[in-house]
Amino acid sequence: MPQNFVLQIPMEVLPKNVYSNFMQSTAHPFVKWAGGKTQLLPEIRKHYPHRIKKYCEPFVGGGAVLFDVLQKCRPEKVLVNDVNEELINTYLQIKTDCNLLIEQLSELQQDYKSQSLEKNKILFYEKRLRYNELKINRNDAENLEKAALFIFLNKTCFNGLYRVNKRGEFNVPFNNAKNPLICDEENLRACSELLQNVQMKTGDYSDCKDFIDSETFVYLDPPYRPLTQTSAFTSYSENNFSDKEQLELGKFITEISSKGAKVLASNSDPKNTNKEDNFFDDLYSNFEIERITASRMINSNAKKRGAISELLISNIASVF
Repeated sequence: MPQNFVLQIPMEVLPKNVYSNFMQSTAHPFVKWAGGKTQLLPEIRKHYPHRIKKYCEPFVGGGAVLFDVLQKCRPEKVLVNDVNEELINTYLQIKTDCNLLIEQLSELQQDYKSQSLEKNKILFYEKRLRYNELKINRNDAENLEKAALFIFLNKTCFNGLYRVNKRGEFNVPFNNAKNPLICDEENLRACSELLQNVQMKTGDYSDCKDFIDSETFVYLDPPYRPLTQTSAFTSYSENNFSDKEQLELGKFITEISSKGAKVLASNSDPKNTNKEDNFFDDLYSNFEIERITASRMINSNAKKRGAISELLISNIASVF
């Protein structure tokens, strides 16, 4: 069979039960996340290895690739990590206490639906204040409430951003949404089921190194190198990611690649704004670099949202 052969089966010849299962909604990210990869999944899937025994995602973010891999490839061992401990706490609560989380989100949904937009604005800022109190208190007994508020704020804040100030306080304003889906019970349960065998860590991406070996597929989606100074939106946590960190990440990717891991990484394409900028072409000169088209959806200026080139950096030949 040719290496790039793809078997295509027309939907009309599938048995009805198979077609029905195929068309059912699947688990997808439970929050909107800057740099989310849902729209790029068709391109990213082209770089999945034929078989994934172990999977690692050191910058899990919203988890679009994670949930796609879990459903399509069924790896035996999975490790996800993110420096944003509130995000990882929410993953953990979905995994371990999904029923209670749904109860809290349902209550928030009912409160929101039962009152005016002006009262919901007051509700939003009350919940934002409460969330920041919980974040500072760091009481494990309050982790479930904190996860519920994390999702609530994501659904009701401006553009679904997660941004913190220098004190680590969430500071995104209200989005004036009239009828947001705060409690997506079906998706939360689907995510919970998939996450049961997933290990979760909070910390630096390099902490994943011991998990990664020659049987591991690693997808890395770090904070992007900003194309301009004004686009440097990296405050998803209290940590920033400069060129120095990008160079250190390049060394890490080279190291795990030399161990035999299958590696795929995403990043911005500097050539969008400066054709002479070879930062990533030089850093990843020993890797395959593919430029793909993406839509920049998160920007405070609507006129600056639109098609843009991004990079896929890999030591895996495209399989499709």
